Amino acid sequence: MALTDYLDSVKARDPAARSRWEVLLYPGAWALGFHRVAHWLYGGRLYFLARFVNHLARLLTAIDIHPGARIGRNFFVDHGFTVIGETADIGDNVTIYQNVTLGGTNPSAGVGGKRHPSLGDGVVIGSGAQILGPITVGAGAKVGANAVVTRDVEPGATMVGIPAKPVDVESVHYSPGFIPY
Repeated sequence: MALTDYLDSVKARDPAARSRWEVLLYPGAWALGFHRVAHWLYGGRLYFLARFVNHLARLLTAIDIHPGARIGRNFFVDHGFTVIGETADIGDNVTIYQNVTLGGTNPSAGVGGKRHPSLGDGVVIGSGAQILGPITVGAGAKVGANAVVTRDVEPGATMVGIPAKPVDVESVHYSPGFIPY
């Protein structure tokens, strides 16, 4: 995948982005780039170097992505203060807003040591949301701001509240492109 494809995918999801050059300055783009390097090092069992790159990325971007996390194409973190745990799996075209945690739970509660959530393709996570444990958020689901999700989410569902519950939301919209809310 070309860098321009990634930059265009972010630009399509952020109305504030005026150009690819501007997107190159986004902390989320830098955090993802650092993560790709750290993940490669982690896969090569160079754990100290992977964590060093991770810490450097966190210092520069305020986004903490564990080197072990697996992230698909066109991942977009809009603003910082986000934490993504080691066993998280993130699909393609996922959008996460600021101050989100993809956090772990007791290691003995997970399957095969999986402690962090899995996000399907096209998931949108609102600001301040906490997605906790070895759960699955289905493709196309949306999690509202400040929601706390501790159970699996059906594909296409919209979750709000503490604890998060599905809500009936009109899914038909008439504007083209990415609709985060």
